[in-house]
Amino acid sequence: MKKISEYNVDEEMDIVVLLKHADVRTTKTGKQYLALTFEDTSGQIRGNFWDASSTDVDNYQSGTVVELSGKKELYQNTPQVKIYGLRLVGEEEGFDMSQFVKAAPISVEDMQAELNKDVFEITNPTWNRIVRFLLQKYQINFYSYPAAKTNHHAIKGGLAFHTLSMVRLAQSISALYPQLNKPLLLAGTILHDLGKTIELTGPVGTEYTVTGNLIGHIVLIDEEIIKAATELKIDEQSEDFLVLRHMVLSHHGLQEYGSPVRPALMEADVLHEIDMLDASLYMMTEALDKTTPGQYTDRIFALDNRRFYKPKLSE
Repeated sequence: MKKISEYNVDEEMDIVVLLKHADVRTTKTGKQYLALTFEDTSGQIRGNFWDASSTDVDNYQSGTVVELSGKKELYQNTPQVKIYGLRLVGEEEGFDMSQFVKAAPISVEDMQAELNKDVFEITNPTWNRIVRFLLQKYQINFYSYPAAKTNHHAIKGGLAFHTLSMVRLAQSISALYPQLNKPLLLAGTILHDLGKTIELTGPVGTEYTVTGNLIGHIVLIDEEIIKAATELKIDEQSEDFLVLRHMVLSHHGLQEYGSPVRPALMEADVLHEIDMLDASLYMMTEALDKTTPGQYTDRIFALDNRRFYKPKLSE
């Protein structure tokens, strides 16, 4: 069976996929419809299910497997599907949600082994103890959750994969700039997005939890660091503890992007920069992998709605 990304524009589709997101919306004339995002391991595509009944709203929920029939089209240079029909796929048909969810390209075991080695390089006892404590506390979710609902690393295991990619960048940059405090940079990098294990619901049909919507992962991980310090009897007024908190609190760079404070440490600024770099490169790579040489990618909303050209030389 063909996958989502293998269909060409204007080609009719008949495919079993995961319904990743389902939002109930209303047209200007007051009619109800569903804004849907479909997913398989090759990618995603959006489509609107017009004139949706109350039964349709109840049936087509995030995380369900459906048979989709329609036609792939372009809308404002972005692929979407014109939906002809939808059908719920029953468990007896032999499909499992996990087979439609794209996973990180590195196994959980390999990511865990590599990050464990990195933790040994966090030689400051305060930072090391807190990192170990929180990795152990959230181990299962950390290695299975995505790094986001959409956009970058929105895949199973994406949170750990994003973190590991950043740790690799942190290692390389620290080797080039020995004036950086590598243990602090590693500790901040490993912890920076750990609050997403509380902010998000999981790898399938990912949504924001009530806690995630109301508080957000930056504040959530800061709270977890404070709880860890209390349990480990670490002085919460020590400079070591305060600079670690600053690393995670400032990692979005600007207050309008969600950080309570701007980076005021060299290591905190580097953490912000490698976070942006890894997320941007991931989104560009995903788009370029689906692009024919000599053509532009679809617009990438999270990168200022820009398109990127794939040179023919890349062949």
